[in-house]
Amino acid sequence: MSSSSDANIIALLNNTTIQINRYLTLFLFLFGIIGNALNTLVLSQRPVRSNPCSFLFLVSSIAYSISIISGLVPRFLSTWNADLTNTNQILCKIRIFIFFNSLTIAFWLIMLATIDRWLSSSINANRRQKSSLKNAQRGIICIMIVSTLIQIQQLVCFEANLTNAPIKCYTKTVACSILSDMTFALITVVIPLLLMFIFGLMIISNVRQTQARLRPVNMSVDSNEGHNSTTIGIGRQNQQKKRDRQLLKMLFVQILVILALTFPLALSK
Repeated sequence: MSSSSDANIIALLNNTTIQINRYLTLFLFLFGIIGNALNTLVLSQRPVRSNPCSFLFLVSSIAYSISIISGLVPRFLSTWNADLTNTNQILCKIRIFIFFNSLTIAFWLIMLATIDRWLSSSINANRRQKSSLKNAQRGIICIMIVSTLIQIQQLVCFEANLTNAPIKCYTKTVACSILSDMTFALITVVIPLLLMFIFGLMIISNVRQTQARLRPVNMSVDSNEGHNSTTIGIGRQNQQKKRDRQLLKMLFVQILVILALTFPLALSK
């Protein structure tokens, strides 16, 4: 009698787990894809994407979308026993490589955006000049190359059709499991988050220094000559400062979301 009851409980728990995975994964997928699609739509407009920080956000949104598709779609399909990556070696390896690589690129691009905001908010003119679209593009290329070289080990470590693993597409040895987990924890999450935190504090310091320098300054234009051009110049500066503040807020929100969603997972690794 008890064995029958235990079997019913196990079956109920398994069914509940499948339902949670199915509908929670679908919700996360739609939420992530729609959010990143809106980000891409806004940031891809010409006046916005000329800003180096906006361009970094644009590419990171695309990378996030790729990681969401490669990470959540197979998980959703697995609830219907339709996940081909569980049984196909090539699909298993490619899916894992794309997921980890795109996620690593996305995180490091946000870190690069933090450095760009630090440079652009500096009172040092030489540092501000280094905040450019050309340098942002160079940084993106470097991050993509380094991330690909680091994550290429996933192609060797993961295999499909494993029976003694939590899921069928998983690391084939203990050494591979440790290597994959440590790479994710340190390279993908902890190091970029730590750098985001450090440069975030430095951004706050730059903003305070700028405010301290501007506070005693009281600009006034008494003569009518040149008044219109001065007003236009100040208006453009205010518009640029407003855009910079919006990007800074967006950056800090991104950092907090990454910290909340990934840091506990990195610690568990």
